[in-house]
Amino acid sequence: MRGPGSKAAAGWGAVALAAAAVALDQATKAIVRAAIEPGERHEIILGVDLVEVSNRGIAFGFLGDGGAPVLVITALALTAMLAWFASQPARPGLWVAVGLLAGGALGNLLDRVRLDAVTDFIDPPLWPAFNVADVAITLGAVALVLSALRGDGSREPEAA
Repeated sequence: MRGPGSKAAAGWGAVALAAAAVALDQATKAIVRAAIEPGERHEIILGVDLVEVSNRGIAFGFLGDGGAPVLVITALALTAMLAWFASQPARPGLWVAVGLLAGGALGNLLDRVRLDAVTDFIDPPLWPAFNVADVAITLGAVALVLSALRGDGSREPEAA
């Protein structure tokens, strides 16, 4: 059974998680931009390099020219996700998905608005470079699927 504040707690939890994701993302990008020149590579571990790459597209450079299509796609995806959350704030785990997805999207959106490109800096072998916001988005997508598969949590447990 959920307490009366569970919907509010879920909302504030999502906001706090989004804020933490944005803060960590922006801090790591600022450190990378200050410490590494574009094109410079530093091996971290097992072929994973630390680099500074500017990405004007969305995932994996898709829509590489950036601009309005990227902002429209981001805005539509965020709006759809927030509408679902608003309609089902007590759905188990949904606040985690919303917090991570919103935080990741906002972290990358801040780069687009300020720099006209997203700063990526983690470059594993055989995979495009990415950043902390991308990790938050990926984990948020996994949490979203798990929340959707879990159900709405509205059924009360049967009495024994």
